[in-house]
Amino acid sequence: MRHSVNNREAAAGFKAVLSCLSMGVVLVGLTITTAQATENGASVYPTGVETVMPGMTPPPGATMFEEFDTTYQANRLLGPTGQSLVPNFRLSVYAFAPKFVHNWGVHVLGGTLVSAGAVPLLNMRLQIPTGVSHKTGLGNPELGIAYVAYNMGSWHWWYGLDVYTPAWSAYHKTDALNIGQHYFSTAPVAAFTYLPNHSRTELSSRVQYIVNYDNHATNYHSGNEFTWEYDGMQNVTKKLAIGVNGYYYQQLTDDRLNGAIVANGNRGRAFDVGPEVRYHLGHLALIVKYQKDTMVQNRTRGNQFWFELGVPFGHSHTVRASAPAPAPVPVPAPVPSVASAGGAGGSR
Repeated sequence: MRHSVNNREAAAGFKAVLSCLSMGVVLVGLTITTAQATENGASVYPTGVETVMPGMTPPPGATMFEEFDTTYQANRLLGPTGQSLVPNFRLSVYAFAPKFVHNWGVHVLGGTLVSAGAVPLLNMRLQIPTGVSHKTGLGNPELGIAYVAYNMGSWHWWYGLDVYTPAWSAYHKTDALNIGQHYFSTAPVAAFTYLPNHSRTELSSRVQYIVNYDNHATNYHSGNEFTWEYDGMQNVTKKLAIGVNGYYYQQLTDDRLNGAIVANGNRGRAFDVGPEVRYHLGHLALIVKYQKDTMVQNRTRGNQFWFELGVPFGHSHTVRASAPAPAPVPVPAPVPSVASAGGAGGSR
């Protein structure tokens, strides 16, 4: 296994921009009074955000600043058989999230140590038969405690642990709408990116298992969640790449209220797919993508548009290690521009 130690130019710029954008941002959270599919069909993690080279990380010593902007519009809240549960349901979510990702340049388990953090700002509007609610505030922060990252030839991968804290906004359990989830979650996670054809082609996947803890304000325990995110991209010019992105979401354990299973478990499900376009402008990566909800159970059904960018800063350096690290080798720079939340979520 070799490290991206010599990525001082193209890899430190282009690769770092695109790969760090894929590390994810927790963006969307909402709530309605009907509990379903996790608490109110919600999640601390916006599934679908990780579709930008999710297996890659910045080179050792480098840092990435990222910005994520998204809009999500839904006009259905669906039940276990896909039936609409709330007439005249309308949900609009606009989110902005800055994020920092840093590679510490420390040799760990044959790879390098990476950490990340993000806090989303959300503006949400919910319309249901009883009225209209509108709120703005900070959602669930994401703390990428530790990732261990590797690369070998055209293969790049990492694994680690994410922690999601309760939302940084006022919470009222009787409100029709709250920003974010009101509980902690932890998530072991892993991802890979494969860049064949001189990095003109990309195939990537990311999987995680989200373990949710109790909302002590409501005594509601949301079930644990599995997410798989994917993308496939192809360069059509040196700067422009096009392809497909999406995700599959499945709740694997039952929801519980005061220890009792809620309505046959309220397990959520969704499959999303849509186009993605990426453009490389100097060291700046620009991404536009669309995701459409399908196969929905116990969640909102809608459409999501994304605009993302990333800017690298700092300089890569030689990996620090307590034991001798493998000798660095050059990593082929991709042709510039091969380069991320799923359905809205929240808490009661």
